[in-house]
Amino acid sequence: MKNKYIDLVNQTFDFPQEEFHLKDNNLQFHGIDIMELINNYGSPLKFTYLPQISNNIQKAKKWFTDAMHQLNYKGKYHYCYCTKSSHFKYVMDEALQNDIHIETSSAYDIDIIEALKKEGKITNENYILCNGFKRELYISNIARLVNNGHHNCISIIDNYEELSLLTNAIDKVFKVGIRIASEEEPKFEFYTSRLGIGYKNIVQFYNDRIKNDPHVELKMLHFFINTGIRDTAYYWNELLKCLRVYINLKKICPTLDSLNIGGGFPIKNSLAFEFDYQYLVEEIITQIQTTCQEANVPAPDIFTEFGSFTVGESGGVIYKVLYQKQQNDREKWNMINSSFITTLPDSWAINKRFVMLPINRWHDVYERVLLGGLTCDSDDYYNSEQHINAVYLPKFNPENPLYIGFFNTGAYQENIGGYGGLQHCLIPAPKHIIIDKDNQGKIHTHLHQDQQTNKDFLKILGYAVDHKNEVENETTLNTIPTSN
Repeated sequence: MKNKYIDLVNQTFDFPQEEFHLKDNNLQFHGIDIMELINNYGSPLKFTYLPQISNNIQKAKKWFTDAMHQLNYKGKYHYCYCTKSSHFKYVMDEALQNDIHIETSSAYDIDIIEALKKEGKITNENYILCNGFKRELYISNIARLVNNGHHNCISIIDNYEELSLLTNAIDKVFKVGIRIASEEEPKFEFYTSRLGIGYKNIVQFYNDRIKNDPHVELKMLHFFINTGIRDTAYYWNELLKCLRVYINLKKICPTLDSLNIGGGFPIKNSLAFEFDYQYLVEEIITQIQTTCQEANVPAPDIFTEFGSFTVGESGGVIYKVLYQKQQNDREKWNMINSSFITTLPDSWAINKRFVMLPINRWHDVYERVLLGGLTCDSDDYYNSEQHINAVYLPKFNPENPLYIGFFNTGAYQENIGGYGGLQHCLIPAPKHIIIDKDNQGKIHTHLHQDQQTNKDFLKILGYAVDHKNEVENETTLNTIPTSN
């Protein structure tokens, strides 16, 4: 009788997969022994596997360069990383090893850019695309960057006022782009994106505000779809509308030479994930080239802005199943030693799926369960797995603890969860380790951030800390285990 967890996986998916395989009944991730990490660092535990950032960047660059070569496309390709997905320095350092460019979304991003420039990791040759709704501080920081010589800074105009604010603050010729306010999918609660300028108004805006201004050079048209790059009628229709605007602008604006097809690639969210990236890239390049050729307009340089695709598949979170609660004749709750709301906020905020797998006990009998977090919030649960809103895991055994991992969690979760600050119900942020490989392929790990303590929370909340009892009280609130 095939009733073990490994049987379920083999019957349902193709397994092993590129990043997942078994060794001695335990899950391996890119050849990393997850149980060894648990034995060394305990749980709950967050990790970032840096090599996957470079892997995904290089994959995307190859898809675009291969497609352009195959189609004899004359424009260039530029890969940009969206800092809002993860601002951490270790992420930026790894990404910048791959000859990429940067997209920013707020004022403090510019301070990060300047810090990286001082280290020599960014130069004036790197494109800095400044997106987002810009207020005084963001404007002044962009102006400082440009005035200090960063000639490849491109401010993406989001509204009519921004151009005047930039012109008043910058004392030399500067580059701008215009963001198109694309139409949203029919299921959205509104018809048009709140960001950017409407399709029908862009040419008029250029004629009225940019064409005769010697200080402003229109370089780019920016096209962004919230759903990301997908093979859907909606995506292709919006891309075609964008290309029509580009062609109309190009005919009257010789400096326009770049098209930013913002909106990222999807990342793996289950073992059943399938997505033909190469096909989609070839189709995008074909559509752009064909449309421009028919209009007798040179094909533009292509910029992409990949955030989740860059960093998402580098991250993971490990939990221990503490206890099982049988709430009725059908529902068994496996309680984890942390909280989904605090450590995986996208799982409850937007019902986002992640790859979820047990770390150990793959050859044990499996059962259907729900996963619950430690907060007192009814939304602190996870049941959105591939198996039709059910989660199947090796059967609970208090004598043989089960560990589970959520993978491809590297984008947005720390920023949205308030990294290093207060957490819902004062659930401590877990330990966070960085995993890297040296030139010989040897794995190295180091602790980036220890688990929060009661002292950390009391300090944030403004309570006096009794330094006499620091050693005695060096425990986490809610007494969450940090050992295995």
